[in-house]
Formats: sequence, structure tokens, C-alpha cells
Amino acid sequence: MSLSTESAAGVFRWGLPNDADYTVGNMVSTRADACAAMGRAGRVERRPATLRSVPISLRSPFGRDAEAGVRRDAFRLGVRRGAPLLLPTAIWGLVAGVAMVKTGLSAAQALAMTLLVYAGSAQMAVLPLIAVGAPVGIALLTAAIVNLRFVIFSATLWPYFGHLPLARRLVLGYLAVDMTVAIFVAHQAEAPTSERGTAQRWFYLGIAVATWVAWQFSSVLGILLAGLIPTSWGLEFAAILALIVMTAPMFKGRPAVAGCVTAGVIAVLAAALPLKLGLVLAVIAGVAVAMGADRLGERDPPGAES
Repeated sequence: MSLSTESAAGVFRWGLPNDADYTVGNMVSTRADACAAMGRAGRVERRPATLRSVPISLRSPFGRDAEAGVRRDAFRLGVRRGAPLLLPTAIWGLVAGVAMVKTGLSAAQALAMTLLVYAGSAQMAVLPLIAVGAPVGIALLTAAIVNLRFVIFSATLWPYFGHLPLARRLVLGYLAVDMTVAIFVAHQAEAPTSERGTAQRWFYLGIAVATWVAWQFSSVLGILLAGLIPTSWGLEFAAILALIVMTAPMFKGRPAVAGCVTAGVIAVLAAALPLKLGLVLAVIAGVAVAMGADRLGERDPPGAES
């Protein structure tokens, strides 16, 4: 919003920063010149800011420049691509919300966990440890091991977002979950060059924001309704089915299949270990086997992998 004269008597309106230019009559001047002109005018009126004074980023998340349409279309495409997985995500989030309260966390603690952690697998892995009073170090180690895959996710996303400022990368990293990264990478592998840059970032945000909203809404709902949901409903089984639906599309290639099968077998065989350490062992074994299979695959001739 600019500072301008509205009558011969000198009615002024302002709202720009100190270093911005102001219009006084037909001249563009600095804040100091504008203040001097106001003093000479004799009457000053300060009016509230209008919509034109609001930054573009607040008026429209996609902006109003030439690329606004590109951002909007890419975001909507991302939402559509991620839509089939929103229901399984919501089921998983609902179960996680109920489980946090049933474990003994207060509503405030559960809300803080779902908003700050935003990693369903890690949350579900540490909840049994919290319930049995396991040492904090064991719980943190378990969460760190379960979330080791995010190191791989970060390395995968680096070519696309590594040039962005740290603050933006932190936000994109916080929003990264398994299916968001999987859908994004698969789309970019097939996307033409014209859809790189701005479009790919907003496509990622479309998937990520939709997934985040579905998870947080259902998780908060589970936290609030936990006292009304009986344990006999068996929501844990529903969560397992939802997780399978979410992760099954990722089982492509020998490394992924080998790692998944290994982790599943180890988890069953080591289920009797104390403090749920069987899960930790299964994750480590699965990652190791997948990495080994991937290295062996690099030595195979092209087309050898099924």
C-alpha cells in the first residue's frame, strides 16, 4: 500500500516499511520526505491496512506472478496422485492416536507426539516400550533405528531440493513420509523436463500436505475418542492392513522384496525378545539385506533384475 495525497488539505495514508518509497502528490520520495510533507499538510489520517497491503504469500499460497498457475496445477496433481492412500493413512493415524492414549500418555503428550514426531512407525514402535517403563535410551534408539530410512529419503530428495534454503529443506524434510517420497520419485522419473523446478516442488507439497492433514486429523480424532473406543474392536489389525496397503506399492525390485521378507521373518522369530528388541533386529536385518541385494544387482547385466 502506498502513501498518497487524497485532497488539497493533505490526507495521507501509509503502511509500508521504512525503506519503501512513498507517493506524495506526483513525486516518489522516501519516508523522511513523506513525513515532512505530512507535517506541512496539516492534517494526517491513519487508516487500517487493506488487502493490497497483505503480502502475496498470505493472499494466495501460489502467488500472483506468471508461475502461479504452474504451482497451483502441480499442487493439485500431487493431491490427486496421493488421494488413493489418504484413507489408509487416516486409518493408521486413528489407530496411532488411540494407541498413544491407551498406552498412558495424556492428551497433551499425545498431541505433542503426533505433531512433532510425525512418524507413525516410530511412534508405534516406542509406545510398547513406554508402556513397560523401558529406559529412555532404549526408546530413542528404537525410534532412531526405525527411522533410518529417512536418511535414504533425504539422499533421494537432495537432487531435487538441495539447492533450496535450509528453512525450506527442513519443512520439506518434516513432511517426508514413505509414500510421499515414493510417489514423488516415481513421478519425477517419468516427468518431462518442463515439469522440473517449481512444478516438482509444488507436486511434492501437494502429496505431502494432503498426507499430513489426513494423518493429523485422524490422529487427533483418535486421541480425543480413545476413551470411547473399546479395546475389543481390534483396531490394531485394521492398522496392520492399512500399513500393508500403504507400503505394498513400494515392493519393487529384488532389494525391496528381499529386505521386506527378511525383516518379516526376523520379526516373527524374534518376537519373544524383551523390550520389543525383535523389531529393532528385524529392521537392521532388513536394511542390511536390501543394501546387499542392491549392490549385487549393480553387478548384474542390464535387464537381469525382475
